[in-house]
Amino acid sequence: MSLEQKELTLNMGPQHPSTHGVLRVIVTLDGERVVKAVPVIGYLHTGIEKTMESKLYYKALPCTDRMDYLAPMSNNLGYCLAVEKLMEIEVPEKVKWARVCLAELTRIKSHLVWLGTHALDLGAMSMLLFTFRDREMIVDVYEACGGQRMMTSYIRIGGLSHELPPDFEKKVRRVIKEIPAKLNDYEDLLTKNEIFINRTRNVAVISAEDAINYGLSGPMLRGSGVKHDLRKANPYSGYENFDFEVPVGKKGDAYDRYLLRLEEIRQSLRIIEQALDGMPEGPYRAHVPGVVLPPKEDVLYKMESLIFHFKIITEGFKSPKGAVYQGIESPKGELGFYISSDGSNKPNRIRVRPPSFVNLASLPKLTEGGLFSDVVCAIGSIDIVLGEVDR
Repeated sequence: MSLEQKELTLNMGPQHPSTHGVLRVIVTLDGERVVKAVPVIGYLHTGIEKTMESKLYYKALPCTDRMDYLAPMSNNLGYCLAVEKLMEIEVPEKVKWARVCLAELTRIKSHLVWLGTHALDLGAMSMLLFTFRDREMIVDVYEACGGQRMMTSYIRIGGLSHELPPDFEKKVRRVIKEIPAKLNDYEDLLTKNEIFINRTRNVAVISAEDAINYGLSGPMLRGSGVKHDLRKANPYSGYENFDFEVPVGKKGDAYDRYLLRLEEIRQSLRIIEQALDGMPEGPYRAHVPGVVLPPKEDVLYKMESLIFHFKIITEGFKSPKGAVYQGIESPKGELGFYISSDGSNKPNRIRVRPPSFVNLASLPKLTEGGLFSDVVCAIGSIDIVLGEVDR
């Protein structure tokens, strides 16, 4: 760099821990000010959508867990709802309520990981330990339901993989009981902490108009004051039966998004309690022979169920020609699945609308003109998972 040159270009990442994955940002600086910030993606590219197109509808499901691996149940739900819309399958009421309960547990789990890692990025090391400690309660529910602590594939086409475990309500009631006090502890540590406020207030600001123009969704959109939530705007899986509020921010800065996510956890707890209290009785999957897998206990003792199970697993089922789109409100925003069918037993085309990918496009707007030290805060406040960006 010559003495006359004022601007300096730096590579931030892709190995940098605060980029929340293998994200590279090319940052051009004038002193400590960010002149330009260009996110560079593709280091984790897995080709998940193309992989799903090569598989039977059932066998494509586990691919969804591995996009946003902090919210696997939400990914399962979005994909299954899209296939069910394509196949015109109506699931039992119990399945709808159970899915809502699991999706909201997933929202809490995802927000806890976000809070711990974001606070760690800004120097609050204890928060990571606290949030991961409390996340274990929800991961225990995952393990009880699907036998796995992350990649559960528990929500299936037409229902659930098997009946809710006997101790499901007990484990979930524990979450409802203990998390509110934990949230108060988090707020005691951060909400009025001068260092945290200085690092987040009026940092990474985006207006409501810009948020809409960038196509942002989830906390990124609502943090700018736009009250849009697919659970209210276009209810799915029975969300119209639940009473909850959609929190919004005022300034659209990192501090607003922090407060908003905490309030979203409280609202999720409210929804979960309603789901447990009103959980209807009934089967845990729809009865659609040849399309929905029969219950495992029937497969063991009934020849007809064994035949259907074998044919679905080996040959799949043929879907009607057409295309569907199904969006859900994942913890990070609108997660949408577009499925195009040519009438065969495999999807002709699958395209995912991932919130992390779309929201990441706002990074230049959040950082340019600000301090270089605030780039870390901006990335963290978006809440991205690179498995979803590079899917």
